Parts: sequence; structure tokens; C-alpha cells
Amino acid sequence: MNYKNLQEEDKDIFDAIKNEERRQSEGMELIASENYVSQAVLETMANVLTNKYSEGYPGKRYYGGQEYVDIVEEIAIERAKKLFNAEHANVQALSGSPANAAVYMSFLKPGDKVLGLKLDHGGHLSHGHPVNFSGMLYDFVQYEVNPETGRIDMDKVREIALKEKPKMIVAGFSAYSREIEWKKFKEIADEVGAFTFADIAHTAGLIAGEQMDNPVPFFDVVSTTTHKTLRGPRGAIIMCKEKFAKQVDRAVFPGMQGGPHEHIIASKAVAFKEALKPEFKTYAGQVIKNAKALAGELINLGYKIVSDGTDNHLMVVDMTSKGVNGREAEEILDKVGISVSRSTIPNDPNPPMRPSGVRLGTPAITTRGMKEDDMKKLADWIEEAIKNKNSENELNKIKENVKEFCLKFPMPGV
Repeated sequence: MNYKNLQEEDKDIFDAIKNEERRQSEGMELIASENYVSQAVLETMANVLTNKYSEGYPGKRYYGGQEYVDIVEEIAIERAKKLFNAEHANVQALSGSPANAAVYMSFLKPGDKVLGLKLDHGGHLSHGHPVNFSGMLYDFVQYEVNPETGRIDMDKVREIALKEKPKMIVAGFSAYSREIEWKKFKEIADEVGAFTFADIAHTAGLIAGEQMDNPVPFFDVVSTTTHKTLRGPRGAIIMCKEKFAKQVDRAVFPGMQGGPHEHIIASKAVAFKEALKPEFKTYAGQVIKNAKALAGELINLGYKIVSDGTDNHLMVVDMTSKGVNGREAEEILDKVGISVSRSTIPNDPNPPMRPSGVRLGTPAITTRGMKEDDMKKLADWIEEAIKNKNSENELNKIKENVKEFCLKFPMPGV
């Protein structure tokens, strides 16, 4: 990006952006929810569509001057529908949690009962945690993973659903490393008369790349962010059956939001076009190959991984097996240029700010071109950093090795 005008107008912000560029280029990005957008997606976020207010939907706006905005949004809608085989798509949702809020508003009333995955078992705040709007507004009951296998026990999910009779069942996660049995969730929901809601924010790119099962054709409603594995801008979309289209659209606008961010919708459209290309399937497949390889290398080094592996792009590692907690591991790895996020483990005895685990993901490093053979080197650096956590000299050596390695893999957009 050419920041000539920004450099002249606001050097403080310019310097911060350039420093962040350098940090990203020189470091190893293992945060499972992060990725790098293409130059085309990056450019599309900086355009004159940001000047335009466009409350409403294509052909039904509340402001004039919408002929080109409508074209952009209609393109984004059609590409999203094609990408996920959806009957209807709303591309205006601003981010993941607002999208989920709109889904709940579409199908529920405050106080309705909902079944969702517990946060420390891999769920998301917006799947019913008490401190979140979802847990405050709706009567959430929660299912867990099996303590022995680390996997969702579908028999237990059915047992809870039959007992609680929820109006909606939420399937999805932010820290679960296995394929979700979407059809079994649908069967259970049909048995108790519940709506089905899939949150595929983490795996949308893997689903679009045809590497994981797609719930969109048979679930009532599906939300996803457009970044993470999908490699688009920060944002979200909601897809649903055509019969629910009006109520979903009304929940987004005017229910939850005012004017949509059309410059971001344009960027979503560009990302969807990229994801429709054959090479995106290759990318999605490589993400999973890298995750499996990294998990295998870490297991060989004695790390305990929840569910003993992964089917997708992420894994949750119990760092207490190495004598540190998740926060300590995050801080140690930051010192060597490896970015991770602390994470709870199922039934974590530690508090959320100092949990037992870290969550690792391979979407970003795969975008840069890293392959399975590179995962051994990465696992070894993680192990060396944890072992030498009290040696500033050794940590600096590892950081230089990480930097030298990462600069061999150019970062998109820089």
C-alpha cells in the first residue's frame, strides 16, 4: 500500500502501521483466527464506497445515489451463495458476534432456551456465556466435550436436547479441532423441534475449499466471519433457507444495524471470488495438512493436545504438560516472534486470563507458503523457547532464526 499521504498527515499512525507491517513480516503467525488478505482485498478496503450511506438493501434503499453500491452488494450476495450453496445470503453483518446476535433476533425471543457448546470446551462467547449478550438475553444450556476423548459426544447432546427442549441448537466453535457432525445435530434438532444454527466462523474457508463438510444446505441458518480461513476482510455474513430470508434481513437491518459498510462488502466480494478459484481448494487442503503435521510434531515432543490431534486448522495444546500455563507460553513465544493465543482446556482448573492451554492455527503461515516439512522446524522452536524461557540470550537467538526463516516467505500486501 502507498501511504504517502498518511505519512505526511499523521506520522504517528503511519509509524505504528509500518511497525506492525514489520512485526507481521518477521514473525510466525499461529493465532488460529488470523490470516493475511491478498493485495486485491487490501486495496478494496480503501475506496470511495466508504463515503456512502446505504441503509436498506439493493433496490430498497433509504438514500439516493445507490446504483453502483447496489451492483457491489448484489455481486457479493451472489458469490456468497455460490461459494456455500446457500439459498439466501446477507452480506451486511459487521462482524461475527453482531451476526450471531442478528441470528438470535431472527429466530428467538428473549428468554427462549438455546443449546450451545460451553466456552472452555471450545465454544464461543456468543454461544451462551453468562458475561455475553447471548447468555444475558437467552436461556442457554450447554453441552461439553467428552473428558476422555476431547470430542463432542453426540449421544450426550441428544440427551440434553431431549431433556431441555431448546428452541435452537447452536453448532460451532472457536477452539475445537475436530469435524462437526452437522447431520447428527440436524437429526437431534428435528427430533425436538429446534432450529439449527451453525457458526462456521473458523472453518468457512475450509468448507468453501471443499475440505470439510458444509452445513449450509440443510441447516436453517449459518453465520460466518469473512476473515480467518476465508482470507477476506474483517466482517461477517449470514446464510439461511429462503423461507427465513425476510426475518434474517430485518434482524440485520433495521434490527441490529444502520448503514452497511459497503467498502468492506466490496472487499468481501473480492475475497469470495478468490475463494471460488481452484487454487483456493489447494490452499484449504494445505492448511489442514500443515495443522496435522504440526500437531504430530508437538505430540512427538511430549505436548498434550486436546482430542489428540486435529481435523481442521487449529489445535489446543495443554501447556501444563510442559510446566507452564497458557499465558506464560503466549508471553514466552511472543519473545521469539511466534504469535499464539492463550486458551482454556476442557474443565480448565485455571482462570480465563491464565488458562492452561494455547490455541495454535495454520491458516496464516500456509498463506505465506509454508508446508508440512516446515512444521518440524516450527515445533522445535516452540520447544526450544519453552525450555529456555529464562534465558534472554537463547530466546533472542531463536527470534533471529524465526525472523530469518519468515522473511523467506513474503507476506501478501507488503
